[in-house]
Amino acid sequence: MNEGQEMEEHFSLLLEKLKEQQMAEFRELFLALHIYEQGQFYQSIDEADRKQIYSYLSPKELADMFDVIEEDNENMKDYIAEMRPSYAAEMLSEMYTDNAVDLLNMLDKSQKAKYLSLMSTEDAGEIKELLHYEDDTAGSIMTTEFVSIVANQTVRSAMYVLKNQADVAETIYYVYVVDQEDHLVGVISLRDLIVNDDDTMISDVLSERVISVHVGDDQEDVAQTIRDYDFLALPVTDYDDHLLGIVTVDDIIDVIDDEAASDYSGLAGVNVEEVSENPIKAASKRLPWLITLLFLGMSTATLISHYEELVSEASILAVFISLITGTAGNAGTQSLAVAVRRLAVSDEKDNNFSRLIISEVLTGLVTGAVTGVAIFVVVGIWQHNFPLGFVIGMAMLCAITVANLAGSLIPMLMDKLGFDPAVASGPFITTLSDLTSVLIYFNIASLFMQYFV
Repeated sequence: MNEGQEMEEHFSLLLEKLKEQQMAEFRELFLALHIYEQGQFYQSIDEADRKQIYSYLSPKELADMFDVIEEDNENMKDYIAEMRPSYAAEMLSEMYTDNAVDLLNMLDKSQKAKYLSLMSTEDAGEIKELLHYEDDTAGSIMTTEFVSIVANQTVRSAMYVLKNQADVAETIYYVYVVDQEDHLVGVISLRDLIVNDDDTMISDVLSERVISVHVGDDQEDVAQTIRDYDFLALPVTDYDDHLLGIVTVDDIIDVIDDEAASDYSGLAGVNVEEVSENPIKAASKRLPWLITLLFLGMSTATLISHYEELVSEASILAVFISLITGTAGNAGTQSLAVAVRRLAVSDEKDNNFSRLIISEVLTGLVTGAVTGVAIFVVVGIWQHNFPLGFVIGMAMLCAITVANLAGSLIPMLMDKLGFDPAVASGPFITTLSDLTSVLIYFNIASLFMQYFV
């Protein structure tokens, strides 16, 4: 029996115990699961069964499970609404603060106020501190549940602090050192605490070179820092270097996933995270872009009609229109994908703008030249007309070079202007490449008309 079948049987047994209202047996089976598996079972059952779970599990036990459920799950609001308000408020209080904030941000103002009013003053205060930070910043994804110590204490006393705070801290692998005014002055790892003698002073073993981020920094920059340094957590400070919280690697994985989905959505011209089984709803999300691109495509059709006389004199030219536009569009999309990825990596943002453009132009010339020579030979042999092959090859070279330039230049310009470069979507670049390719193709053909007709 494979793991998937074993889990299905386990879930079936759990559901059976739940429906038969065998609370003790259900709790034993459910709590033996990994919290991720608990979340998978919880999301697989209907509302009536979930309500039964609320009477079997404590808010703390449910909070542990909710900490691992994806916060962008569109059903999260419904889950909260199913619970008694006091139970939901206590569950939110037991969650890690950053996860509770993410969940509350999905609710409207009146619902937020209701749950906050039912929490203890301390818990509500911690959550409110994070709620006011702007979306997609370090402040919005940090947690305030971390361990901090002071420099003028021993390893023994630091371990005592760590043991007392470990059950509420989101991670204990890094312990941050602050002064009396909560300024961040150093960091010490759990390993350092374990290997050093109990009477060793923290000031003697701490690392004063602390990599930190500002509370207002973009979450993409935070993710890049954690990736560059291979950290499990990163301290977040304010303008005066006060330690406010930490960003943990599990939240950064979510950020990377969200940013990747956002970039892919931009490249595809559709929100890839909105998966709807309703064809009408799905079509309504895709139609705006398609209608816009339809009208842009009409400009290409109009341009082709402008060269109708040229095509009537050499009808063979019509055969290669889709070949040239399609190849150039593919090249433009490749260039766009590379440019968006390059801009997503912070180290590359500091590169010389003109050098990046020159690089893409040279890449376009090389790929265009190789493709152009190949089609020159193919068309020359196929049509027994090497002058025509030369025209197609030259058009291919120029079209690919221009498409490469557009695919890299547009997202870079958008980034310089402060817009998301992924908005320069693949379909848009493809349509733009069609227009420029047709213009290039027919102008080159008109110059060499006398040699191949």
